[in-house]
Amino acid sequence: MLWFWILLRIVLSPIMYIGWRPQNSGMRNVPKKGPALLVSNHLSFADHFFGPLPLMRPIFFIGKGEYFTGKGIKGLISKGFFTGVGVVPVDRTGGSAAEAALETGLRILREGKLLGIYPEGTRAPDNRLYRGKTGVARLALKSRVPVIPMAMINTFELMPPGKPVPRLGVRPGVRFGAPLDFSRYYGREEDREVLRKITDEIMEAIRELSGQEYVDRYAAEVKAEMSGRTARPVDEDE
Repeated sequence: MLWFWILLRIVLSPIMYIGWRPQNSGMRNVPKKGPALLVSNHLSFADHFFGPLPLMRPIFFIGKGEYFTGKGIKGLISKGFFTGVGVVPVDRTGGSAAEAALETGLRILREGKLLGIYPEGTRAPDNRLYRGKTGVARLALKSRVPVIPMAMINTFELMPPGKPVPRLGVRPGVRFGAPLDFSRYYGREEDREVLRKITDEIMEAIRELSGQEYVDRYAAEVKAEMSGRTARPVDEDE
């Protein structure tokens, strides 16, 4: 992870600033040291690059273990890339995907790192903000670390689905909001009503930063409908 972050700062950072002139704000809301949970909308593959860009600390993300277990050259490239952009594989041995992701996230935060979470669970199919999954609320209550709302701006236009390279002429950016306080709910991480209330509050904070239209449906369901597939039941905790 460290090598890619150094590469991003030294090599890619000047290129990204000159080529796309990103408009960033609110960096002072992110702690300079210690753990914090950064909760963001997810519009594009470019989010992995432009989200961490203005910070002086790397952001770690939780990802599927399959990204790290591929065979041959392609598997090595995949493992190297996702490790480089701060993706940490979920260890699913002995538990569900939701529990594994929770434990992986808590471990990252216990190490004093910044953990990035996309509550929508997948990239949005369009430029709107979708219903969040409650796993982010459980993580916030169990970790008791600062929760920082984060909004990616114009990255959907910059690099929409299916486009392999970012467009020129689009100014992307990221906005970091003030920390959210959920201390009044500590100890209630098994209360589904509380988890939904916290998740909705997080999504509203992201919406206020991004200015997106909000859709009270899961992005995965909408993407399945658009592709003609039958959507599987959504696990809110995943």
